[in-house]
Amino acid sequence: MKNSNKTAPVDAATSTRGDAVPTWTRRGAYVLGALGAASLSVAVTAQVVVDYWGEPPTTDESAYVEPAVGTVANDALKTLEHSNHGSYEGTANDAKADVFVETSVPLTAQTTNKIPTGGKPSPLFNATSFSAPLLIFEEFGPQKLDPTLDTSANKGFPAPTLGAAPAQHPSQLTRSAPSAEAIEGFLGQKGIKPFPAAHANTFDQNPWNAVASEFIGRDIKGPAEGRPPGEGWAHQRWNEMYPQTFFQTVQGTSRMNLGLRDKVQLHGYAKGEFAPGGLYHNTAGVPATAGTTKGIDIRFHPGLPVQQAASVWTFDGTMPPKLLMVRYGEGVLMRHYNGLPVDPAANKGFGLHTISTHQHNGHNPAESDGVAQAFFFPGQFYDYRWPVQLAGYDTINTGATDPRAGYPCVPGETLWVNDATPGKKTCPADGVIRIRGDWRETASTLWFHDHMLDFTAQNVYKGNAAMMNVYSAIDRGNESFNCHYKDPNAGKAGVIPKNVNLCLPSGSAMPWGNRDYDINLVIGDKAWDKDGQLWFNVFNKDGFLGDRILTNFVYHPYLDVRARRYRFRILNGSVARYLSVALVKEFPGAGGTIKGTGGKTYTPIPFHMIGNDGNLMEHAVAFDGKADLDANGNKAEHAGTLPQQAIGERYDIVVDFAKNGIKPGDKLYFVNLQEHTDPVKTNKRLPLADVLSGKYKPAVAVDDDGDKVLDRWRDGDPGIGKFMELRVKALAAGQVDTSMDPANYVEGKLKMVPLKLNRDSATDHAKLQNAVHRSFTFGHSGGTDDQPWTVKVDNDAGYTADMRRISAAPKLSVNPTAGGSVQNDAPYEVWYLELGGGWDHPVHVHFEEGIILRRNGKQPPAWEKYARKDIFRVGPDNQAGSSVEVAFQFREFAGTFVEHCHSTQHEDNAMLLRFDIERAGQTLAMPTPMPTWDGVHYTGSAALTTFRSGVGKGTTYQLGQ
Repeated sequence: MKNSNKTAPVDAATSTRGDAVPTWTRRGAYVLGALGAASLSVAVTAQVVVDYWGEPPTTDESAYVEPAVGTVANDALKTLEHSNHGSYEGTANDAKADVFVETSVPLTAQTTNKIPTGGKPSPLFNATSFSAPLLIFEEFGPQKLDPTLDTSANKGFPAPTLGAAPAQHPSQLTRSAPSAEAIEGFLGQKGIKPFPAAHANTFDQNPWNAVASEFIGRDIKGPAEGRPPGEGWAHQRWNEMYPQTFFQTVQGTSRMNLGLRDKVQLHGYAKGEFAPGGLYHNTAGVPATAGTTKGIDIRFHPGLPVQQAASVWTFDGTMPPKLLMVRYGEGVLMRHYNGLPVDPAANKGFGLHTISTHQHNGHNPAESDGVAQAFFFPGQFYDYRWPVQLAGYDTINTGATDPRAGYPCVPGETLWVNDATPGKKTCPADGVIRIRGDWRETASTLWFHDHMLDFTAQNVYKGNAAMMNVYSAIDRGNESFNCHYKDPNAGKAGVIPKNVNLCLPSGSAMPWGNRDYDINLVIGDKAWDKDGQLWFNVFNKDGFLGDRILTNFVYHPYLDVRARRYRFRILNGSVARYLSVALVKEFPGAGGTIKGTGGKTYTPIPFHMIGNDGNLMEHAVAFDGKADLDANGNKAEHAGTLPQQAIGERYDIVVDFAKNGIKPGDKLYFVNLQEHTDPVKTNKRLPLADVLSGKYKPAVAVDDDGDKVLDRWRDGDPGIGKFMELRVKALAAGQVDTSMDPANYVEGKLKMVPLKLNRDSATDHAKLQNAVHRSFTFGHSGGTDDQPWTVKVDNDAGYTADMRRISAAPKLSVNPTAGGSVQNDAPYEVWYLELGGGWDHPVHVHFEEGIILRRNGKQPPAWEKYARKDIFRVGPDNQAGSSVEVAFQFREFAGTFVEHCHSTQHEDNAMLLRFDIERAGQTLAMPTPMPTWDGVHYTGSAALTTFRSGVGKGTTYQLGQ
């Protein structure tokens, strides 16, 4: 073995294989394959994959505990030190308030303005609408994880150095960061050192310990990895689902992009629309960025100031925003380094330097979920292993025979697959390597972001967010390969078609992962101070509303598009603002159906929704105004207009720029219609005609006192109106649109990804009668001034967040199973999510998607009827309502997860709860990790009385309701 740096503790599993077989086992390993599931053995053959499964031994520091149960136990939590107190160490008072001391708008300077919340209008300097190009996401570019690669000469993670602003601090190391050159040099090295292992790396030291010791005033000897130690937080099923690829990134302060990732872009700036002469070869719209991201700094528009290091924190510390592209079956390891300042107050008054990364909503084991309590410190890394396996891996299609459950591949590629005969599989002629699991659980559009306890809103707002495209047999990112709609058997019941690729708009220059006509969009509202630096109101606990809408972190950008079909993956990346996005075509004079201003007219443009949250839907839904999609008697409101979209929700849509009278030279606009007049809830969705005609008064910023500083918005919500321009270009010579027409997949026609549960089938309804039922009410009941938002669980008292409290504990129905074994499908739990007041709460349940059974006791609207979801809106709006009933299955992995409101200031102010997925037969509970600069220790856990039982069984609705 060349890599002398690949070390692990005696009890930990390492693997020499990459995509080979493991060569040794861990303590008490279970064996899959030839020897059968859950058998104990220390033997290893070419046909087995081995891992430990079970509770940590009593001598392990993470050993399970007897939970304290009931009201007295939970009341005792109030007397304990807050879980993230170690994050503030070294400040003046070791307190949360010390993090906010340098805010550019202190509490004494705050206004009564609702937008931006407590602040003044954000000045535009020299920025104008639709004059800057959209920044298209930059790929992380995972590499093969090769344990044989010699990394002995690789340098370690660089420590902070002094340097010039805006990227560094000129005089204080504890407020500075590594230089851009040092970070890119480090990330550009071949291989990964130290090599990852199943257990946390507590042997190597945090290379920033000396800087931390100087700041805190004592000798710090914290470990290199911030993942909690011991068997309880080891990577579950590490060898069985060994990561095939990896990438490294630094959560960093704002800096110039030096082109680090140019060479790992899948398109290589050489194929499709990213090639010379293509629409997207030039990244930032200036000659210097043709075929590169080098030279792009962090500013929200070329006419706005550069963001300083303390203002914006992003992945790599750079723009464009980042995109992870992965394939099902090809697990990935993300080594996330914390490159933020040691001083928690070096943050422009908002954001915390400890972080935890949540892949929303990946089917991942708990230790890699990014749970709020598993945060890590500057200088440390955390190895997140995302298996990218289909849910149902242990119970459905365990022999990996269904071609719809697969990995898009190219001839000659191989992948290790744990099917009935584990081993390397070679890419066949149909371009799919089959994998285990339920193809109906296929995810497509995910994202990942910070989940730091009490600071999620601030850290995500500050830039800690990236998107993730998951490619599969059915969604391979190639629109001309084995198209499903061309197969005559595609629509026949019970017949698996030969062609399974849905051929969604993407391109065809590469075998998979084309993004020529597949565009990721993250939309979010921001605000900045008089100096143009990002600002956030840390004192408001109801929600923060910005006054400027950014798309991919650019103020009112434009995007060139071809006259053909496009897929847009739209993420609401705000912290409190809901959206309702419409699409219109502009006419320079008469010709449109809606009168605009300046002599212009507009016409709504229809489109189809194909994905809701991370998942493709059973049927595409046409937003053309011809159907009453939510049965409220108003068809017109759905003409070219998406429904309410909450924070964290994703809507995938297909727009055809060659239909509906659109031609090259035309301009179209995305328009926001969802008004806010208060950060705690939405107001109303405005009629499109009112917004475009000016009947809804355009927001005007005014200077009341003549000091040349804008004081307030005079009329309306400044977040309303056009926020992105689309400029239609002709197809290039020889270009042909070969993508699927979503009109072929509407209700009554072909299906994309069918739901596995028919809510109105008597047979499927019977599956829910023995389901454990749990109730969660989101409101204010039981809150305090410091922690106002609560969740009432199973009709008990309302509780504020405490990660030491277990509110629910679903049990796995089976332990790991052998490939090819026949199992019963996992049972369902039914969760009843209820509104406890007149506020908006988009509820997010980690780990598994759910199927909405009833919304407000009725059939869900069309865009939810055919969808699996991970965000569930409750609120006063008629597209939300007072209750949502959801069916979940919990499978494959155990450990600690969370459920919370994704209006993230509600989450950060106590509207969050912990639930544990327990192994079959488990009786003890997981202890709670407590991270500090010196490492992670554990404390006991408390639990609600009903944490295992819920409040009964069955559903709360009857068929026919």
